Amino acid sequence: MRADAQRNHQRLLKEARSAFAEHGTDTSLEDVARRAGVGIGTLYRHFPNRHALMSAVFEDAVRDLLDRSRELLDAPQPCAALVTWLRALVTHASEYRGLARALMSVSRDDSTPLGRCSRPMREAGAALLGRAQAAGAVRAGVSIEDLLQLTNAIALAAEESPDDPDLADRLLTLTLRGLKAHPAGPADG
Repeated sequence: MRADAQRNHQRLLKEARSAFAEHGTDTSLEDVARRAGVGIGTLYRHFPNRHALMSAVFEDAVRDLLDRSRELLDAPQPCAALVTWLRALVTHASEYRGLARALMSVSRDDSTPLGRCSRPMREAGAALLGRAQAAGAVRAGVSIEDLLQLTNAIALAAEESPDDPDLADRLLTLTLRGLKAHPAGPADG
């Protein structure tokens, strides 16, 4: 990339990050371009659509979450490692208004940049979940796709209830209790 194109790219990312944090991921792309001091055509040359821009903005956070998942693969308690990582996901999805909803919409769609960005997250989460299941701490029928949808739903619920800062943690705790493996009892048939 030429030096001026690289500068435009970096300014667009910086302004998109700021606009997404202030106004949510559905903020006007024209506003992002204006804030970066470029035309909308320049924005689209760098990022062909909103999901491509979102994916680029969240790339650093995704890299951090992937690094964290690799660290947690060696944790002595597989279930605690999974919980720690899921909490980090909820925090990440809560950082930008609208991100949780966008992630939910592309959870199984690898045709978009944001969807492709979530593939490594599914793989990282699947490794942690598999370890927790192998240890007998999480039921065998739980899938990483369902867990990621639940974490995004929790982040979305927290986003919609800003007056309840503990909501995400309560909902995640409630969800995790339902995931635990337990001996079959009379109600389980």
